[in-house]
Amino acid sequence: MKKPRPARFALAALAAAVAASACTPIVELRGNLPPPEQLSQVVVGKSSRDDVQSLLGTPSNISPFDDDAWYYVSTVTERVSFFEPDIKERKVIAVLFDRSGTVRALETKGLAEGHDVIPVGRETPTAGQEMTILKQLMGNLGRFSKPAQGQ
Repeated sequence: MKKPRPARFALAALAAAVAASACTPIVELRGNLPPPEQLSQVVVGKSSRDDVQSLLGTPSNISPFDDDAWYYVSTVTERVSFFEPDIKERKVIAVLFDRSGTVRALETKGLAEGHDVIPVGRETPTAGQEMTILKQLMGNLGRFSKPAQGQ
């Protein structure tokens, strides 16, 4: 019986370590979520847009239809190896303003209140015809211009 070589043992240990580390999940935190002590300083009915921005910072999103709603969004995802990330936690703080720019409401929403947005799978048709590679190659046969006389 042969004696195991130290190099093979080291190589096997290294391969096992690499395989084990590939399965370690990667946790990512993204977004702008203000701390609770800063959020408690925003007073409904008294704080203005400038007050909110100086306390909480620039919002992650502003309502696209009007600027009466600011959103502070934070997401925690976990990804293992090459798989799609899994959303573990999401918090959205909505600061709603009235017409005069004063805070009228503060709303906190979590992952459970979210809705999936499913894009439409249709394609816009384009003018012209679809050509295969064979049609493209055969269509160019005989379309070469002859050199001009006298050159």
